[in-house]
Amino acid sequence: MKKRPCIEILGTGRAVPERILTNQDLEKLVDTSDEWILARTGIQQRHIAEPGVPLSFFAAQAAQAALADAGASGEEIDLIILGTVTGDSKFPATACVVQDLIGAKSAAAFDVSAACSGFLYGLQLAESMMAMQGYRRILLIGGEILSSMVNWKDRDTCVLFGDGVGAVVLGPAQGSHGVLSTYIKSDGAFRDFLHSPGCGSLNPPSHENVDKMLHTIHMEGREVFRHAVTSMADALNQALDQAGVAVEELDLLIPHQANLRIIEAVGKRFRLSPDKIFVNVDRFGNTSAASIPIALDEARKAGRIASGSLVGMVTFGAGFTWAAAVIRL
Repeated sequence: MKKRPCIEILGTGRAVPERILTNQDLEKLVDTSDEWILARTGIQQRHIAEPGVPLSFFAAQAAQAALADAGASGEEIDLIILGTVTGDSKFPATACVVQDLIGAKSAAAFDVSAACSGFLYGLQLAESMMAMQGYRRILLIGGEILSSMVNWKDRDTCVLFGDGVGAVVLGPAQGSHGVLSTYIKSDGAFRDFLHSPGCGSLNPPSHENVDKMLHTIHMEGREVFRHAVTSMADALNQALDQAGVAVEELDLLIPHQANLRIIEAVGKRFRLSPDKIFVNVDRFGNTSAASIPIALDEARKAGRIASGSLVGMVTFGAGFTWAAAVIRL
């Protein structure tokens, strides 16, 4: 029996820095080439924030765009959930900064740390909190300034990441439209394959730890690829089963935009034709928690999906964490 949705997307928005860093630009910074990056990742360029411009600046822009799309104002928001690992500071939560910037005086606000899975983790939280606590308008944001923690001398990681924010406004579902299923999972046994080991209580900030670049992203690419494909396939299967729909019924799959090879491998697992899989990793790189909401907004504004479309979303990130959802717009 299909579950009746309790929450639906009322509006979407995105914001990215104006500055674009191309593969040719990276050739001047590190031992790499456009051909090498394209062959391994499918990325051609990424947006990079100017130094000193915080996540909250772009998060507020994306939030305002989503509010305008939903025909709502900041005063109507009851709750703000921000998925990120690159907040303005360790505390307070950057969601509280966004709350102030958009004038959401009546809202509660907090951040979620689930790396690339942050947006879909936040979606399950929003669904549960609306059902149990009676919230009427929830602002869900996924955003990162990953350039702030990239080691620009590490050619295996610095070519991957970009900055940006995506946001959605959520409200009580009307009829059959809305979130049909959400699924989240993690396995901390693999935490060291993708992590930033510095600046926490384990390795507090110090000259020694900064010199060791412990505050930057460390990744075992082959392990991440292997686990990502398997875990994303499992998560999407779980979400489809919960929603009571077959993968063939999807109008569009929006996967986490980490790497074109991962996206293609997941598509092959489900025998989906390329025209049913949304890809923008070539233009944005891996924006972590922002990648799915940015892609969702792009897909809507480009006419790839519309009211009534059945959309799958699936992701994988550090932790390891992974998640999926099925929605009917």
